Amino acid sequence: MKIVVLKFGGTSVGTIEKIKKVASIIGNYRKKNYKVIVVSSAMRGVTNDLIKKSRQISKNFSESEYDVLVSSGEQVACSLIAGRLKYNGFKSRSWLGWQIPILTQGPHKNSRINQINKNKIISYLKEGGIPIITGFQGMNNDQRITTIGRGGSDASAIMLAKFFKAQRCVIYTDVEGVYTTDPNKFNKAKKIKVISYEEMLEMASLGAKVMQPVSIQDARLNRIDIEVKSSFIKKSGTLITKKSNIINSKIVTGITSTYNDSKVTLVGVKDKPGVAASIFKPLSTNSINVDMVVQNISANGKETDLTFTIKTEDLNKTKKIIIENKRIKFRKLLFDKRVSKISIIGVGMITTPGVTFRMFQALANKKINIQVISTSEIKISVLVDKKDTKKALIVLHKEFKLNK
Repeated sequence: MKIVVLKFGGTSVGTIEKIKKVASIIGNYRKKNYKVIVVSSAMRGVTNDLIKKSRQISKNFSESEYDVLVSSGEQVACSLIAGRLKYNGFKSRSWLGWQIPILTQGPHKNSRINQINKNKIISYLKEGGIPIITGFQGMNNDQRITTIGRGGSDASAIMLAKFFKAQRCVIYTDVEGVYTTDPNKFNKAKKIKVISYEEMLEMASLGAKVMQPVSIQDARLNRIDIEVKSSFIKKSGTLITKKSNIINSKIVTGITSTYNDSKVTLVGVKDKPGVAASIFKPLSTNSINVDMVVQNISANGKETDLTFTIKTEDLNKTKKIIIENKRIKFRKLLFDKRVSKISIIGVGMITTPGVTFRMFQALANKKINIQVISTSEIKISVLVDKKDTKKALIVLHKEFKLNK
């Protein structure tokens, strides 16, 4: 059976006219003799509106009821898509996660799909039907509706592609694919034709908005090729696949930037074993993700200045945790929200010497000061002043010839 999984994001189903367009895209795949499984997000803005309503009801809204509430957005979108397909002459119906069922494990609001019962959907496909499946949701062992985190419809599509052994998994969105950098920040950004799971995972975790990191990780673990393309323009998109499928002469594949990072510095921390663990353990316990870390030891070896980055939304909580932490002593606590993390990503960096120098020299030539540095095999990240973000993107894009 030649199966394709098509996933449509919130912008793709944001209006009735767009849903009609989506139905036409689905119909074209069906006419090419594909057995089509469709996954849909909620219409744009609907999930945020439902979350807002939950907060108006209670500051401590039940997590299980939260999942029931927010999952209703996908139900609406799927019903409308199925309705339009039936109008167009196709056999179609909507399927909610619990009707299949899609089984999940883990806590409410952040579950993971671990099993999909294929029987009903296979039978429906054989009958010529087009199932429209709600993304972002499933059912736990207590037969309660669960959701799998924001952006979870991508993960739903990838797991459906895995369980049904789909030939293709296509993620339809409002952009033509994955770009060398955010085209809204730099109009000379170029669409990437093919990118590895590893590069896409780094780009997604470092600020690229096209897909959620957890979805890329699911695709990588299950070796599901993903095509990202636009719902509105008939052009090829970006293929996300394994490294061995890529013939790429570029050292750097993409550049990302963030606007929601803050820098925290503890000045004059006593330099002794266990101090860093004492600082970071309570942050971890409170689900605060620490990213870039740098430590400067004083000349006498008795004190150290410790700097790290966090998400700006966690800044007040971080400050409170550090001040109340009786296990550490320091002379001063500094915060800076006026920073941005710039990252270059590419598997070509593994075998190419001099990449770090070229990045640092290019930034220095534009008088952009580097505050913190973090590296991995395929990534170099630097923290710079927020006002220098666009200038840094432009100079690095040119340095690594991403505009060609």
